[in-house]
This record gives sequence, structure tokens and C-alpha cells, in this order.
Amino acid sequence: MSQLASQSLPGGSVSNPMKSRNGLHTLTALIIDDNVHMRRLLRTLLIGYGLNDVHDAADGETGIRMLNRVKPDFVLCDYDMKPMNGIGFVKAVRNTCPPPLAWIPIIMITAHAERRRLEKARDAGITEALLKPVTPRNLYDRIVQIIERPRRFVKTPQYAGPDRRRRKDTNYKGPERRLEDRAETDVREV
Repeated sequence: MSQLASQSLPGGSVSNPMKSRNGLHTLTALIIDDNVHMRRLLRTLLIGYGLNDVHDAADGETGIRMLNRVKPDFVLCDYDMKPMNGIGFVKAVRNTCPPPLAWIPIIMITAHAERRRLEKARDAGITEALLKPVTPRNLYDRIVQIIERPRRFVKTPQYAGPDRRRRKDTNYKGPERRLEDRAETDVREV
């Protein structure tokens, strides 16, 4: 499990499985989806990319148990499931699992492109979103994204998940609330 999650930790250099000649075969994936056909499609794609260790669960509750047992490198999770949906799963992982399991990259798969749903998923702590219909290229691109551009993990009383900032906005006029922002500000003012 540590291969991807540990990339989020400061100070350590982790080899990039995408750049090695071995590709993705050393990674372990967990698929959580209540639709057996979607689980089969995702499994087929992951195996086609070279993954040898792919697990699946039919709902969020089973997914939590599987996550703790398997300790995968990343999770593909559907948005709409019962009894525990994808949002509930992500919140449970981010808020109840111990590190580094809480930091695992989670790619949320959804057929709903409404902004409010995507923002709800982002605010729950997903790493990436993938809209249906899933194409081999789009899924592969999301996996490459979580490997080649890992994001720091942020934990506050209101949020736990990957840093939601994707870029440095030079036009931002609000308060600098993060420690590294304050350190940069202090350096510039000296």
C-alpha cells in the first residue's frame, strides 16, 4: 500500500511505478461499486494496464473492511451505492482510518456531472473524479495523475483529504491560512 500513499509524505523519495519498465503491475487496487458489470469492466481495464492485484467490494461498508485487510495503493469508488454511498465511504476512510491508510488516493466514479455533486465529492476528500462513461484512456489518465502528481494530505477539523488547491493563484487576495503560505509570506517580507 505504501507505494502511492507514501508519496504524499514530505521528505521521502518514492520510485514512480509509471516510469519503471514494470509499469503498474506492482500496484494493488480496490474497486467499490454495487454494479457487478461495472466492477467487471474496471477489473478488466486494470488488469489490461498490468495490475496483478485487483480486489472489489459491492458497497462502501464492505469496501472499508476490504481496505483495512488488503491495504491497496488506490481505490476506485462509485458515487451512488447502497447502503453506504461513495461519499460516506470517502468520509469514513479520511476520518476513521489510521495514516497512511487515510491518505490513500480515491478516484470517485460518477454518472452525475452536476457541479454540486462534484463539489460534495471533492469536499468529502476524493483525490480525483471520473465521469461515466468510463473510457480506458480516461481511467488510465486518472491513475497516472495520482501517481505522477500526488497531492499533500490536509487534515483540519472541517476537512480531511488531498490538498484541494491544484495551482498557486497569484491573484488570490484572501488570508494565507496554511503554515507554508505564512512561511512564504514571511520570507518575501524580510
